[in-house]
Amino acid sequence: MKFNRTAAALACVWVTMVIGLFGCEQKKPEPPKPAPEAPKPAAEAPKPVAEVHPGMEIQWWHSMTGALNDRVNDIANGFNASQKDYKVTPVFKGQYPESMTAAIAAFRAGSAPHILQVFEVGTATMMAAKGAIKPVYQMMKEANEPFDPKNYLAAVAGYYTDSKGNMLSMPFNSSTPVFYVNKDAYKKAGLDPDKAPKTWKEFAAAAEKLKASGQACVYSTGWPSWVHVENFSSWHNLPIGTKSNGFDGFDTQFTVNSPQHVAHIAMLADYAKKGWFTYSGRRNEAEARFFSGECAMLTSSSAAQGNIRKNAKFEFSVNFLPYNDTIKGAPQNSIIGGATLWVMSGKKPDEYKGVTKFFAYLSSTDVQTVWHQGTGYVPITNAAFEATKKAGYYEKNPGTDVAIRQLNNKAPTANSKGLRFGNFVQGREVIEEEMEAVFAGKKQPKAAMDEAVKRANDILRKFEAANK
Repeated sequence: MKFNRTAAALACVWVTMVIGLFGCEQKKPEPPKPAPEAPKPAAEAPKPVAEVHPGMEIQWWHSMTGALNDRVNDIANGFNASQKDYKVTPVFKGQYPESMTAAIAAFRAGSAPHILQVFEVGTATMMAAKGAIKPVYQMMKEANEPFDPKNYLAAVAGYYTDSKGNMLSMPFNSSTPVFYVNKDAYKKAGLDPDKAPKTWKEFAAAAEKLKASGQACVYSTGWPSWVHVENFSSWHNLPIGTKSNGFDGFDTQFTVNSPQHVAHIAMLADYAKKGWFTYSGRRNEAEARFFSGECAMLTSSSAAQGNIRKNAKFEFSVNFLPYNDTIKGAPQNSIIGGATLWVMSGKKPDEYKGVTKFFAYLSSTDVQTVWHQGTGYVPITNAAFEATKKAGYYEKNPGTDVAIRQLNNKAPTANSKGLRFGNFVQGREVIEEEMEAVFAGKKQPKAAMDEAVKRANDILRKFEAANK
């Protein structure tokens, strides 16, 4: 989910190159451009992958940095030590748009990796690249590897399946937005620190008291479109777009200018005027403002918990997102962010056999419980969730199960299964631009959301035209 503004700019290059990928298999290959170097770590270097291994090499290109890079290497080393037929080699290729650019260049040159980590908003684009990918369900079937999508968390697997329930890629690092509360700030404001607001009405009552207590920043949010448009929609069982949020065809259109969406953006604008909401930016800038104590409430990724626990000098709680209790059926379930693992085409059957064995290892309960507990990402399988719960981890670490319970709050519907919009990196930027205009008092909510839909639909039409 996380990439900075430089990566956002690179996304435009990435989108153009991905579209060009679809029909490029017969074209003369162009020399691949090297991906930008990863920032050098300030502390100790990442753990290396074990060098000596006689097996067939399986390349895994990813975008995980720091401690997460270490975890990726741990997974690869564990798999390599568990058997002698295959060796998985993880390679950091920059942030998500950068690794996509590098993979496209490598594909055109005939040297693509076996596995590529792609952020969730790239799902529709990868699906359209039919000549470049090998669907996971098809690969598993051809290799006779036991594989049942029902073993995976429904809210996670659903994001990466087709309309027939076939899993196209392997879920990996998944998170969802949650609601953080500074319990010390609540005490200072005379609020019950153990009762976080469940609805936006209750939120407003708490915000008023926090402001009156002298709290400089009452509330902020990370990832505004992901939290307040995409997850607002799923949490209230509202469509983000037609055609089941794009799952049923490229000829989808955005519907985020509905009365409910407009009312929600208008509410946030009103909170901003009252000093209850402070806008912090399009990425995760708000998280530092929360763990520093500047902001008393935060909505952002569940994967931020580790960083908040490390830095916060106060007690805090992790809670379900607030919901609008005037919308019938709310709350429904939230949707994920993060990334998934796609398998590239053009490899030999023996190589795909190695990828299936690695995916089976990656999905094992032991590996998933360690990944979940060590990173803050949700476990991708139901078995890993149950094993973690049975071990008492959630009781010992309150709040760590909130993301999973929120994702599983109700069975996903066509409105809350996820989204599949082409070029959504650009679409999300358009939505956030219009939201910012409202928060800055430059546009009325209805006009802004109408314009967001118009501009984002233009992006969809370009994607549709390129992929007929």
